[in-house]
Amino acid sequence: MENFIITMTYLFSGMAIKKIPDFPVDTGKVLNLFVIYFALPALIFMKIPELEFDENLFITALIPWLCLVFSVAVILIFSKAFNWEKASTGCLLLLVPLGNTAFLGLPMVNAFYGEKGVPFALLYDQTGTFLAFTTYGSFILAVYGKKTAKPTFTNILKKIFLFPPFIALIIAFAFKNQPYPQTFTIIINSLAQTLVPLVMVAVGFQLSLRLGHNLKSKLIFGLLLKLLFMPLFALFICKLIGFNSFASKISVFQAGMPSMVTAAAMAIMADIEPELAAALVGTGIIISFATLPLVFNLINLL
Repeated sequence: MENFIITMTYLFSGMAIKKIPDFPVDTGKVLNLFVIYFALPALIFMKIPELEFDENLFITALIPWLCLVFSVAVILIFSKAFNWEKASTGCLLLLVPLGNTAFLGLPMVNAFYGEKGVPFALLYDQTGTFLAFTTYGSFILAVYGKKTAKPTFTNILKKIFLFPPFIALIIAFAFKNQPYPQTFTIIINSLAQTLVPLVMVAVGFQLSLRLGHNLKSKLIFGLLLKLLFMPLFALFICKLIGFNSFASKISVFQAGMPSMVTAAAMAIMADIEPELAAALVGTGIIISFATLPLVFNLINLL
């Protein structure tokens, strides 16, 4: 509970400094960039060596892809049944399958499960959410976007292999059994400690709630699917295949994260129902502070 209160304090701090004129409008973006280039890679270097190579790693990486397939199928069924507009369907296809498993997921996993859950949360994010965003996300943006060019195989590979946290992931696995120099260890530890406060301040600073009346039903549908049914589906899959380890709890918990902020930014830039995209992220983050404790307790009960 103490970690959760601390995390919430950072979030409200970000919301508060948004009202202070001295902070530029792109403060949230700057904080996110620091996290991407320094804090998150440092955390990866620090935590990946703690992972043991077993079936937990494979299944943890698989769960987000199964959740993606499940959510896409549900969205397409409802879209056809209710004759939703192309833009609304595209927005849901981009925002619902892709969760905020890094910027929000890592602090929340740390708050509820402690530092021992962070390595599995990182694996879920990098091999699941991030890869899905660069591949599946690029496809959705190309098909439904009004301002995006068609993705090429080369561009997708560049996005993957030039992304700083992914580079750190590859290096961390390559040198998993090699001890780091003491100075390097001190540096990555200090940088990694900045991740939670910077991320949550940035989330609070960028929090936005805006939505037209005609999109409310789609917002409710998206939130229910993302925050409730996706973690339930992940839990069902884990129970079905007998995946009952600590890693399975982290996977189910990560499946319940709200929509990815970066995916929403891309949807807005591509003019794929911008209001719905912003509302899914903003409202989703707020509601997730109620649903994530419910998911946590459900995981522990079953």
